[in-house]
Amino acid sequence: MSDQGATTRRIFLRTSAAVAGFMLVACIQPGFAQTPKRDVTMRLDWLYQGPNAGFMVAKDKGYYDEAGLNVDIGPGRGSGSTAQIVASKAALFGFSDGYVVGNSVAKDMSIVMVAAFYRRNPTAVIVLKDSDIKTLKDLEGKSIGISTGAAQFQQWPAVVKGCNLDGSKITVINVDPAGTVPALVTGKVQAIAGYAQGQVPGVEVRANKEARSFMYADCGVVAVSNGIIVHKDMLKEDPELIRGFVKASIKGFLYSRQHPDEAVAIIRKFSEAVVTEIARRELEMSFDNWVTPNTAGKPLGWMSDTDWESTVQVLKQYGGVTTPLQASVLFTNEFVPTEAEFVPPQPK
Repeated sequence: MSDQGATTRRIFLRTSAAVAGFMLVACIQPGFAQTPKRDVTMRLDWLYQGPNAGFMVAKDKGYYDEAGLNVDIGPGRGSGSTAQIVASKAALFGFSDGYVVGNSVAKDMSIVMVAAFYRRNPTAVIVLKDSDIKTLKDLEGKSIGISTGAAQFQQWPAVVKGCNLDGSKITVINVDPAGTVPALVTGKVQAIAGYAQGQVPGVEVRANKEARSFMYADCGVVAVSNGIIVHKDMLKEDPELIRGFVKASIKGFLYSRQHPDEAVAIIRKFSEAVVTEIARRELEMSFDNWVTPNTAGKPLGWMSDTDWESTVQVLKQYGGVTTPLQASVLFTNEFVPTEAEFVPPQPK
C-alpha cells in the first residue's frame, strides 16, 4: 500500500470512529434519546360526547404526548361505575361526579378528585315540554329512566327528599346510557335524569322536540360535579404522572372552548355515532357549569373548600351518608396548574 493510501485509510478510520462516538453519545443524551411514552388508562363517565370532549382533544392535539403519556380513553357507564373502576385500579384516571366521589369514599372507596371541570351541578330531570309534567310533583304516578351507574341515580334519593316527593309513587327504570334519550322520546318513560348539557341536545336535535329541565340543585342538591379522579395511592406513588395528566387535560378543555367546531370533529374520530349538531350543543351548554361563585377567577380544575363542604352536607342531609365524612379528604388542588393561562372565561 502506498504512503498516500495508508494515510487515507487512517483518516477514514479516525473519522468513522469519531462519528460512531458522536452517535453513541447522542443516543444517551436527553436531547436525542427517544423516551418511550407511558401507557395510561382513562375512563370517561359516559359516552364520547361534548361535555367530555376535552380529553379527546388533549389526545388528538398532542398534549398528552408532550407529557410523555400514551392515553387510552374509554367510554363509561356512569360516574358510579367509573368510580368503582378507579377504586379497583382497573384504570388510573377517571372522570366522575363529586357527589359520587363523596358517596364512594363514605363507603370506603379509596379515591380522590384532583381537578374539577364542572364545578356547578348540571344534573336535571328532563321531560318533553308538551308532556303533562309541569312540576316535579307531577312525576308521581309516572316512570323515570336513570342509568344505575350514573351520578343522577345516586343523587335521586336526595331529590326525592329535597323536593318532598313520594318516591314510592315514582317508578325508576334502569336505562342504558345510550338509550336514555330514545326511551324518553318514544314514550317508554315519561322522564329521564341526566346532565342537562348531555341529554337536552339529543332530545332537541334527534327528536325535534322541546325539553323541560328540572335542576337537581333546585331541590337542594348543590354539589361539585365532574372532575378527574385517581386512587389515593397515586398521590404518593406517582404525583408527577397526575400533574402531567391534569395539566394536559385542562389544556384540552380550554382548547375545546376556543375551537368548538374542531373539538366536535375530534370527538367524531372516537365515535362515528356522534351527531355533530348534538355534540356542538352539548359542548356549548357545558361551559355554563365551569365556574361557581367560589371558583371565580381561579384556574380550571381548581376546587373550593366551600363547594365541597356543601356537597358533603347534601350527602349527609339527603344522600343517607352517616359516616363522619370530611370534605378535605375528597379533593386536592395540589396538581392543578396555577398560571393565568389556565383561568377560563368568566360568566358575565
